[in-house]
Amino acid sequence: MAFNRDRDRDSGDGDKRGGGSNFTRRRKFCRFRAEGVKEIDYKDLKTLQAYVGETGKIVPSRITGTSNLYQRQLTTAIKRARFLALLPYVVR
Repeated sequence: MAFNRDRDRDSGDGDKRGGGSNFTRRRKFCRFRAEGVKEIDYKDLKTLQAYVGETGKIVPSRITGTSNLYQRQLTTAIKRARFLALLPYVVR
């Protein structure tokens, strides 16, 4: 069974492949760098919870736009907060 997948994906635009959405993605930026944060504090639970997904995993920097320096600090701060029982390991 041979199917022409390119024909199925064509949206009628001609030069675009895979759909004709006019949605432009907003540029990601590091929130910590924009605010001038020197170091991420493990006691700042409101900030840390924003970077923990609904399954309890740390959200990667490719999703949040956090720079490498702050992503490492964020990971360490979340792990410290979990160890001290300020944040849960698993969200139920």
